[in-house]
Amino acid sequence: MVWNWPWKRDGGSVVPERKSGTGFVALHATGEAHWTRRDYAALAREGFMKNPVAHRAVRLIAETAAAIPWLLYESGAELDAHPLLDLMERPNQRQAGASFLETLYGHLLLSGNAYVERVEAGETARELHLLRPDRVTVVTDAAGWPSALEHREGSTKRRVALGASALHLSLFHPLDDHYGFAPLEAALMALDIHNAAGRWNKALLDNSARPSGALVYAPKEGGNLSDEQFDRLKAELEDGYSGAARAGRPLLLEGGLDWKAMGLTPKDMDFMEAKNGAARDIALAFGVPPMLLGIPGDNTYANYQEANRAFYRMTVLPLVARTARELSAWLSPAFGQGLALWYDADQIEALAADRDALWARIGAAGFLTDDEKREAVGYGQTA
Repeated sequence: MVWNWPWKRDGGSVVPERKSGTGFVALHATGEAHWTRRDYAALAREGFMKNPVAHRAVRLIAETAAAIPWLLYESGAELDAHPLLDLMERPNQRQAGASFLETLYGHLLLSGNAYVERVEAGETARELHLLRPDRVTVVTDAAGWPSALEHREGSTKRRVALGASALHLSLFHPLDDHYGFAPLEAALMALDIHNAAGRWNKALLDNSARPSGALVYAPKEGGNLSDEQFDRLKAELEDGYSGAARAGRPLLLEGGLDWKAMGLTPKDMDFMEAKNGAARDIALAFGVPPMLLGIPGDNTYANYQEANRAFYRMTVLPLVARTARELSAWLSPAFGQGLALWYDADQIEALAADRDALWARIGAAGFLTDDEKREAVGYGQTA
């Protein structure tokens, strides 16, 4: 930046203009905003690990979706027992089915991608393992189609064939052919605003819950502070007047010193409203009604139960259905054709009112036979 200062010319040389007296000029400008990086590690650290709204939204979706029971159908008939159901109940020795799916959904929400590897140890011994998204790279063939996954662990690299041994689940990304788009990326600006507002409030409390100010030295006889006086004054302020433990302590000023507070009005710096607005944007990106996260100022739904039903219908069930279809298409060839995984909606307590209304409508339909009624509500015909 070039500043147009006034100059005087003396014999062809440029001499800066000097004025008598003492004082200083402070120049202030709005700085460039700093945003969180869009890689998996940064989103996980700044979002899930540091932001309570993003943390709760991810856990709420992942834990709710992982708790929904699975069903298995073969040619339209429900199976009570099958090796595929056993595998989904215990994918590997370290994780039960709910823990495995919770991690899978968490990867999808934080990175837009989830990678599952199938390990074969025989015809009946199979395990499913999740690969951390930031350690996986999609490998393409000469035509640009994904063909394998390259997994890195330290200095070790290995390739896993897509389809045969690995499954890549991804959320829609409009600008990338091979990787998914994380919901948290869409709320990145709101995430940084929410985190910055929290850091501001913490810093304000650490500094006696007061805005910053300036000590102005303006003695009647003129002059400036010496370096020794300046250093002593700075040390006294830091040691005696900063920190929450010293809140409210009066400031003792010597001759020529005057305290000038530099702060904006609460209307100009309404951080609570800024935090709540940013929190609503984060919840919107994940598809969680703000009411379920305890965010004030949201009256979209009449009550908590209606918000909970909307959460299941618009966020949880589509995610579970998408995962069920992907796992079915990937695992069916290994266990036999015609198998299809699905979720058991009858076990979801939050949708009991919707289920009762459906049964009442179907039960009142006198033009349907009993078998047709059973089929309409998702049950097979009587034997």
